[in-house]
Amino acid sequence: MASLLHRLGRGAFRHRRAVLAAWLLILTAVVTCVITFGGTTDDEFTVPGSPAQTAMDTLQKELPSAAGTSAQIVFVAPEGHEITEPQYAAAVSATMARADRAPQVVGVTDPVRSKVVSPDRTAALGQVRYQVGRAGLHEDSLTSLERTTRPAKDAGLTVEVGGSAYGSSKSTGHTKELMGVAVALVVLTITFGSLFAAGMPLLTAITGVAVTLLGLSALTGVLTISSTAPSLASMLGLAVGIDYALFILSRHRSQLATGMDTEESVARATATAGSAVVFAGLTVIIALCGLAVVRIPFLTVMGVGGAAAVLIAVGVSTTLLPALMGFAGERLRPKPDSRAARREQAAHTGEFDGGPRTMGERWGRIAVRRPLLTLLAVLIGLLAVAVPARDLRLALPDNGSAPAGSGQRQTYDTVSEKFGPGFNGPLLVHADTSRATDPQTATAALVKDLKAADGVAAVGKPQVVDHGHAAVIQVVPTSGPADEKTKNLVQHIRNEAPTWQRQTRAVVSVTGTTAVNIDVSDRLASSLIPFALVVVGLSLLLLLLVFRSVVVPLKASLGFLLSVAATFGAVVAVFQWGWLAGALGVAETGPVVSILPILVMAVLFGLAMDYEVFMVSRMREAYVHGAAPREAVLAGSRHASRVVTAAALIMFAVFASFVPGGSTMLKPIAFALAVGVVIDAFLVRMTLVPAVLALVGRAGWWLPKWLDRLLPDLDIEGERLAADRQLDAADGHGPGLPVAAGGAFREDRH
Repeated sequence: MASLLHRLGRGAFRHRRAVLAAWLLILTAVVTCVITFGGTTDDEFTVPGSPAQTAMDTLQKELPSAAGTSAQIVFVAPEGHEITEPQYAAAVSATMARADRAPQVVGVTDPVRSKVVSPDRTAALGQVRYQVGRAGLHEDSLTSLERTTRPAKDAGLTVEVGGSAYGSSKSTGHTKELMGVAVALVVLTITFGSLFAAGMPLLTAITGVAVTLLGLSALTGVLTISSTAPSLASMLGLAVGIDYALFILSRHRSQLATGMDTEESVARATATAGSAVVFAGLTVIIALCGLAVVRIPFLTVMGVGGAAAVLIAVGVSTTLLPALMGFAGERLRPKPDSRAARREQAAHTGEFDGGPRTMGERWGRIAVRRPLLTLLAVLIGLLAVAVPARDLRLALPDNGSAPAGSGQRQTYDTVSEKFGPGFNGPLLVHADTSRATDPQTATAALVKDLKAADGVAAVGKPQVVDHGHAAVIQVVPTSGPADEKTKNLVQHIRNEAPTWQRQTRAVVSVTGTTAVNIDVSDRLASSLIPFALVVVGLSLLLLLLVFRSVVVPLKASLGFLLSVAATFGAVVAVFQWGWLAGALGVAETGPVVSILPILVMAVLFGLAMDYEVFMVSRMREAYVHGAAPREAVLAGSRHASRVVTAAALIMFAVFASFVPGGSTMLKPIAFALAVGVVIDAFLVRMTLVPAVLALVGRAGWWLPKWLDRLLPDLDIEGERLAADRQLDAADGHGPGLPVAAGGAFREDRH
């Protein structure tokens, strides 16, 4: 791998104008595709093959008006008055009549005629039905619906419009996200000691994100892509794009500080640090693409979109960045008397002889001074943070978690207060009576049983399908859409379906937005453990190949699980228990968004392996060059801690910037990734890893010889490349290169 990337880096350096032109051509192509094929995003969640989705598909054929999305109009009378007073009742009916003529509306339920009035008679709840799903609504359909409420407002009523047609809130803008980029620029400037060098990772990362987002926008015309998918891709692409460029550029400047030729340094940095970038990127890509095994289309698209962002970030870092380094030339070389040059010289000359100590080495010395004590302290701390994870509850977001000032949130709260939380998420029961002796009697018996069931607040009048052999019954739970009691009611109806079929010969199924969301959450929850096993197994295999050690993969996998557990604990504390919820702009505490655990595991896995490779590869490099285990750990901390610290701070800043203005779905995901990065980088990779390797000593680098012979050599750190160049120098074909300067290492494995 290193040899291939060495040629790629050298080629990009020599043909930098062609590389730059190629990326500009790619940007032009995706812009053209957006203009030609671009569509809109779709935030509806489906689970093909699930009971609720199967019933929903049947409804779409038999009774499209029941299968489409719906809106709610809630009318509240002035204080001291009742909604049934003639003037108010007339205003409500006039509003519903106007709503019936709004764009795409196929029917309305007038609360005055149907008597959908709150027990205290101060509020009425009207329903507006659309024949299409939420994704099929035109941009101005809901705005037109809101304008129909004018008669009721003129009569003195308080009117709010909400319902499932509005969905969960989207991101409120990108101004705060730019703060993450600003923080990244500050960190990069401090890391490199140069504003010019700091701008290069930002430029390449933004280029990769632009290509990704434009590509996703072009695909919205042919694929179902949620609004969260581009946000996730942007977040990941920006974070890993900056980090990957940081790793390669920092190696390049380190080599330039030791006097290496510019062209050779670019090729070398692309070969060594670039190999680790490719490996780290592949781990994220594989984990994100692995989300397809859950068999939920919207999650698969999110995973593939995020994987595309990472893939493009790897491509930009290994092609466009070397080209830009070629354009920059000698301007990236630290000046002889600069702080950056002195730091690099100190790192090289002080590696084994007690020279100056960097901050990373001092932190490493603290970690390995009493490794067992360090190990216990980190374990106890992480397990304590992970304790709340036991209460983790999963659900998809509804309007109850929308911003407090939004119309859909106010509608949700008013409906809950006046009518009960179940009216915000009614269930639809589909009864196929084609085999029943008397369809009307069978339907009536079903309605009677549903009214008597625990957790049912109300049962609507059956709506008979045109062919007369099926009916749709609206069932209102006593609990909210995300409540565990609602899930129990759905399961109760499904459990009773065989009994009803024996008694009435009617085939009963339950569906609706609430039931579909419950099935999505169940599918995600049941897939979490198998996916975790796949991810951990993958990490064991990949790290075994890279480090040719038994202890390193086991330690890395256990550290990853600790990071994930602590991250989930922090998420539960904030988004379920409400700790710091106000400061973070969390509108409503409750169940965590269902896709968070599996998505965060996929992303954190790649990032954890990223930091693992850059930390441990430096330690192994020193060890195979003859350093004692403890000194090898300190050498690795000296060289890699600064870059890993900068990378983690940048990732944290990027992820955290998506929290304040993020959508209901994106906010907890961004928070989890920000917390997870800090925990994994600083507590696990920079503290726990050195302590464990110092504790086990030489056993940390042991691998059975039979297994060593079976495993392919990926040459992540360019060992063969350095050997080949030394051989060329000995034969008189080219200049020799000190192994340590290139970051490569040798080891007599046999």
